[in-house]
Amino acid sequence: MMPVRRDLQFKLAEVDLKTWNANGPLVSAYMNTLSLFFPDGERFFIHSLRHYRDQITDPELKAQVTGFIGQEAMHGREHEEYNERLAEQGMPAEALVQSIFKIIEAAKRLPEPAQLSITIALEHFTAIYGDLLLRKPELIEGSNPTMKAMWQWHALEETEHKAVAFDVYSKVVGSDLRAYLLRTSTLVVITSIFLSLIAAAMARMLIADKTTKKGPREWAKFAWFMLGPSGGLRGIALPWLDYFKPGFHPWDHDNRHFLNQIEAINAKYGVSAKKAPKLAAAA
Repeated sequence: MMPVRRDLQFKLAEVDLKTWNANGPLVSAYMNTLSLFFPDGERFFIHSLRHYRDQITDPELKAQVTGFIGQEAMHGREHEEYNERLAEQGMPAEALVQSIFKIIEAAKRLPEPAQLSITIALEHFTAIYGDLLLRKPELIEGSNPTMKAMWQWHALEETEHKAVAFDVYSKVVGSDLRAYLLRTSTLVVITSIFLSLIAAAMARMLIADKTTKKGPREWAKFAWFMLGPSGGLRGIALPWLDYFKPGFHPWDHDNRHFLNQIEAINAKYGVSAKKAPKLAAAA
């Protein structure tokens, strides 16, 4: 699968970001909180792969890395705008993004293999979250159309490039017991840190929001969203565990059939949609 850089722009100035998700304002706040992590997180992914790009001799993998970098750059740009709109609507986005930036800058002081192991752990998260969103459209159905398209686009491109960083890791770090222990232990540590940071940042977002209802009904809808049959945590539990299989590869779960959805989004939101490469050419 060859990732294709697509230049899509979502105009969010007219969107009420506090209430955009049809599952309720707390779900909107949760997904808004996730957006805070993307710009600097995507730049970290790019940074960790660029360190090894010259060591890659396989021309196809090298081209995949270039496509990966292009897609992540676009994701970072669009989520930066998203976060700016959150700030304009009274959310403490700037302060939270600064805190996230400091954490990511500290991670850049780790040895390069550890940085790459963080990247593939977080790419596993984005891949399984993206797959959940594509498998369970009710998580976003009926929501603001622009926001729905933006999150679907992100999920689709995370699917398209989900194996690139992992394949780089396998090439440059290896797939022996040492490499296995590094990648799996990193996932355990990163999971606890990532979920804790999300919870803390979401709490700050909700405290700052003085206008949105946050009563028992809203909390019940949020709990159902997270823990129900289609829930955000319940739905990723088993795919998360797959990472610990010794022979795991991201494409063990082949969900590329979802990628036929991306051209419709590209046609509507692409800056140069008529010139964008077709999906068939990317496969």
